[in-house]
Amino acid sequence: MSTKSSSVSSDINRTVSVAPLVLLSVVDHYNRTVKSTKKRCVGIILGENNANSEYIRVTNSFAVPFEEDDKNSNVFFLDHNYIDTMSEMFKKINAKERVIGWYHSGPKLKSSDLQINELFKKYHSDPVLLVINVNQDDKSSGLPTDAYLSVQEVKEDGTETEKTFVHIPSTIEAEEPEEIGVEHLLREIRDQAQGLLSVKIANQLKSLRGLDDRLKNIIGYLTKVLDNQLPINHLILGKLQNVFNLLPNLISASDLEAVVRQKREDGDVTMENTESPAAKFEMRDPEGNLQVTEFSDLNKALQIKTNDNLMIIYISSLINSIISFHDLIENKIENKNRILKNSGKGSDIEADDDKKEEKASNDKESEKKVSKK
Repeated sequence: MSTKSSSVSSDINRTVSVAPLVLLSVVDHYNRTVKSTKKRCVGIILGENNANSEYIRVTNSFAVPFEEDDKNSNVFFLDHNYIDTMSEMFKKINAKERVIGWYHSGPKLKSSDLQINELFKKYHSDPVLLVINVNQDDKSSGLPTDAYLSVQEVKEDGTETEKTFVHIPSTIEAEEPEEIGVEHLLREIRDQAQGLLSVKIANQLKSLRGLDDRLKNIIGYLTKVLDNQLPINHLILGKLQNVFNLLPNLISASDLEAVVRQKREDGDVTMENTESPAAKFEMRDPEGNLQVTEFSDLNKALQIKTNDNLMIIYISSLINSIISFHDLIENKIENKNRILKNSGKGSDIEADDDKKEEKASNDKESEKKVSKK
């Protein structure tokens, strides 16, 4: 088992905030240079990285000429002169945006990343590596960004320390102008035929896919730990234990009673049942330690609350559909009345014109008769 130095625990508590503009720039860089190839694109990220701040903010980026050997990633070319020139130009535009690290299109880390990261310490003492998955499809879940910081790994056996990457959380946060632009863009892209209910269901389905992927990652990690393929990390196990402790026990009272009775028959636990199945059930081990405590009232309340929320979504969508249909009918009736009104005005105008012509002809005839007399 290996443990990290004190810097690891402090870096884990930091979060990288990425602006949407950076994602657009990286995707454009990838599509222009290395699309349809197995290569990756590399660039510089700009922003603020203060040691006293919890957040590392990535606000801008630019591409860098980069080449590496397809067979050996440790052989690469990085244009330092270009980086220096572009950095000075960006300082003239916005002095607050400084070089805080670099990015590549991944989708995974490579063995040469540590060497490249050491080169960027020339621009920042603790550079950030941002891996952006540019080929993420609609079925993929989670954010397309992964952030890493390099730290010294200290081993318990006292052997020589070595550099390694530590994954830190990342979020995508936009400033107010960017949020307005994204909202207008989504308004044009989103299918207008889709209702609010279908959009919510699609979002929930995407969330469930993300949860499924993370549960599979947890299962894979725990399996490797059991097989001694990975060392035990007490920090990760502690967080997993907190997750399981916060999960509600939604087993029904009848199922719980059956489980408890089976456990009692097997001699594993003792059961205390007070009065009815809706009461409190307790499962205790032979030493008397409480194992399971279940209140069916809580179970029922959670189920009712969930059903109420789903009913509100259904009724709201139904009312929205009825109102929209009513407005459509009213609009058609109004348009029809307007057309009929316009056609009626046209016939009245023609009748007035005929009367005027008839009156003019009568006046001419009367003038002729007067002149003859």
